[in-house]
Amino acid sequence: MPRSLLWRLTAVLGLLLVAAVTSGFVMFSLFEQSTAARIGQASAVAGQACGAIARTYRFYTAGWSRGAPDVGDAALRRDLVAVVATALGDRPAIEGGLWQADAGALAYAYPTYEGGEPKTDVPAAEISRIRGAARAALAEDRPQVARYDAAAETLVIASCPLAGPVPALAAWTMTRVHSFAGGAYVQLMAGLGVLAASTAGACLLVAMLLATWRRHVAGIEAAFAGAGAGDLPRLAPTGERELDRIVLAMNEAGVRLERSRAEMRALSGQVAEAERLAAVGRVAAGVTHEIRNPIAAMRLKAEMALRGDERRMAKALHLVISQVDRLDLLVRRLLAVTERSCPHPVDTDLAPFLDACAAPHRRPGGPAVRVDCAVPAARLDRDQMRRALDGLLSNAVEAAGPGPVTLRAERDGERLALSVSDDGPGPPDEIRHTLFEPFVTGHPERAGLGLSIVREIARAHDGSVECRRDGGVTTFRLEVPWRAS
Repeated sequence: MPRSLLWRLTAVLGLLLVAAVTSGFVMFSLFEQSTAARIGQASAVAGQACGAIARTYRFYTAGWSRGAPDVGDAALRRDLVAVVATALGDRPAIEGGLWQADAGALAYAYPTYEGGEPKTDVPAAEISRIRGAARAALAEDRPQVARYDAAAETLVIASCPLAGPVPALAAWTMTRVHSFAGGAYVQLMAGLGVLAASTAGACLLVAMLLATWRRHVAGIEAAFAGAGAGDLPRLAPTGERELDRIVLAMNEAGVRLERSRAEMRALSGQVAEAERLAAVGRVAAGVTHEIRNPIAAMRLKAEMALRGDERRMAKALHLVISQVDRLDLLVRRLLAVTERSCPHPVDTDLAPFLDACAAPHRRPGGPAVRVDCAVPAARLDRDQMRRALDGLLSNAVEAAGPGPVTLRAERDGERLALSVSDDGPGPPDEIRHTLFEPFVTGHPERAGLGLSIVREIARAHDGSVECRRDGGVTTFRLEVPWRAS
């Protein structure tokens, strides 16, 4: 799978968001744990304060001998308020009192209250809960701690039964733990604020980096799309240091590529010129060789005719004319090689056309020439294609062994393939790679232009020709683009 920088940056952005959410969750969980710890501590402090009231009450009632007191006596109630205030005097944020099963609240004190006026009355909103806590302590005859959770705070009430002259008496203490107040809450909010700001800043930077790289990459893609085939465009700097290093390297590569192309064009020109001179040399050598023999023969016969009688003169003239015909054929073949004519394709029924091409090569005592046509019709230049097939059939009939010569037509995808096969020995190995060049032949008495004419006809049709040797069979295969009839 290909790696993408943009995909990685997107993944980093997602990881940042996940890390921020996870960190916020952990911070809130720690805050809740801190709140739970503060509630537990408040419960312990309330229980200890209730125990302090019980100890102070025992000290107050030690040696009591006046019988059961009147719970409605104002002096007794003032004493009990003093008991509670004494026990809670050094316990901040703790309020408490005494509760009697029949008379209800006997005393209440909140000595550490920070308001403007001292609180002397039991909080009306919490009376039912205080009553329930006192009754639970009296019923169980042991200290009790109850908590009441609300949205913004948790109320903790501790109660404990008191033994003494006042029957069914219980002490109670109460404190509040604010969930969203105090230093822990401020720290939580500050931490969440810093986390949110840093996460937002990181996400913004990554998003800007994503957008910037996407814009620059799109610009580079557009520059390459607008460049010519095989050209490297000149890219403008992007302002991004790392990306500009790539841009600079690509611009330098474009300069080197253009320099290399200029050198290649110069070398190609030199190679083409050398090949042209070499081809001219080969053609000149071939033409010289082919012309030299007829001229020498004509000179010899002409000299003999000048020294002979009329009969010898007539015979010499006939030979001169035959040599002139040979030179004329050579010139026409040279023109066929050098002057490529534009083909004029027409609708052609291939089977009769191939039979007509094969007919002149079917001679008594010669190899059988068969036609295998798998394509009913096509469009091609009949004259040029007949000349090419005639040259291939002539070579095949001359080189064939005991087996037949086969002229075949078939479709090969979008190509029409015309092939001539024989079981002869095939061309010599030393000339096989230059077989279709002018004046290349394995027969010294031939000019070696037939296969070069076949190649030029194939090229005129935007096709090609090749020689294959497979399993003792030599096949010349001429392929041209398929044109339906």
